[in-house]
Amino acid sequence: MTGLGTAKAKLKVYIENIPPLPQYQQLDSLTAMAPGEIKTIADLTGNHWRKIFNVYAKLWHQLHPDCAASWQQFRDETLLQAHGQQALLFSPPDFTANTGGNEHISIIMGRTYAAKIGIAEHCYWLSPDFAINETKKLIVSPYFDYRQLSNVKIEQLAGLIKNFAGKSR
Repeated sequence: MTGLGTAKAKLKVYIENIPPLPQYQQLDSLTAMAPGEIKTIADLTGNHWRKIFNVYAKLWHQLHPDCAASWQQFRDETLLQAHGQQALLFSPPDFTANTGGNEHISIIMGRTYAAKIGIAEHCYWLSPDFAINETKKLIVSPYFDYRQLSNVKIEQLAGLIKNFAGKSR
């Protein structure tokens, strides 16, 4: 598993891209982010990565409104850090390696990426935007970008996640 965040993640988001900075191109494991690192990536790479982190923070805050005073505070102080419960993964999911009973929900970011890695055809498409695979606790969602995953769609995605979380109890 290669990406940013923590192994104890409750929400694992899979993305095809990697931040275009040398230290991330060399990653070969899951690495927790340091405070301020999200801002540094956004400052050095532009709006694309800022949007991804912002949408991830908005989604988590929608699911857990008491996690921080605002989604911005959550993004800056907790998202993808060692004490958080999220992961942004650059390697495709491996559902055969579900270890230790770690109850988590997986999100594939983007229909195109889901099709490319052979997952889209194993999902039930609820709409052109969202698909699920209940067995794998997997959701295919639009890419984490304001145009594709608007606030209304973030609410829809949060509802799908809550539905999965409710079924695992």
